[in-house]
Amino acid sequence: MRFLISDSDKRRPRRRRSWPKWLRPAALGLAAAAVLGAGGYGAFEVWRAGTIGAAAERLSRGVLFMTADLGLSVQDVTVTGRSETAAADMLAAIDVQRGTPILSVDPEAVRQRLKRLSWVRDARVERRLPGVIAIAIEERVPMALWQRNGKLVLVDREGAIVLRSGLDRFRHLVTLVGDDAPKGAPELLALLSTEPQLERRVNAAIRVGERRWNLQMDNGIDVRLPENDIAAAWAQLAVLEREQKVLGRDVVTIDLRLPDRFVIRVNPDQTKRKGSPKQT
Repeated sequence: MRFLISDSDKRRPRRRRSWPKWLRPAALGLAAAAVLGAGGYGAFEVWRAGTIGAAAERLSRGVLFMTADLGLSVQDVTVTGRSETAAADMLAAIDVQRGTPILSVDPEAVRQRLKRLSWVRDARVERRLPGVIAIAIEERVPMALWQRNGKLVLVDREGAIVLRSGLDRFRHLVTLVGDDAPKGAPELLALLSTEPQLERRVNAAIRVGERRWNLQMDNGIDVRLPENDIAAAWAQLAVLEREQKVLGRDVVTIDLRLPDRFVIRVNPDQTKRKGSPKQT
């Protein structure tokens, strides 16, 4: 994607001084000489102004504006990898205007500002002389909704909070509950994906005691997973559903924590009505 500096920056750019082609090599040499002579000139400025920082800054500004006049100035910013990040937020973080001396742009500083945007996981920033800043960003991939302090937030696979509002289009994702839930969620969600038919019916995953998970299915049934060998328990539930359609029954809880059996608790009203015992 090609990304120009800013819609608001439509003022006519400052007209650069036109340098004859035959003069440019000499001018570049002059700029180099100015840099090499920085020591002597800087010493004079220190003596005159009494401040090293101020003198160095004046010298640096002068040399940079000279390079801009020679054509080394920002004319375009190109961005790839942007899907969710707002264009306005990108522009504010890049904070570069057309005509800025390109050598004055610090790629690492721009990268760090971009990484502070919620959707940006990482970024690569390059100066491509004479006038292009090239940016490639890696955006975060939404993993789940995380319920904390009574509110939902969108998190990625690293547990980083991506969004705190505007979550309606992510309602299809599993809701995580528990202080450390995002930490263990990538492993759990990878396991759930091994049984796609069951996975689609999982509404929420509740972390219990920072050790194991309870799953809440789309019809309200609670599935209690063991602390160890979760894969075997999940596969057992898949077989149980295929053979007995257990999730379609009037069941409250399916407990898979015991390695050699499962415990199903049916709706108490159904038990009284039919006089049937719990299934084990």
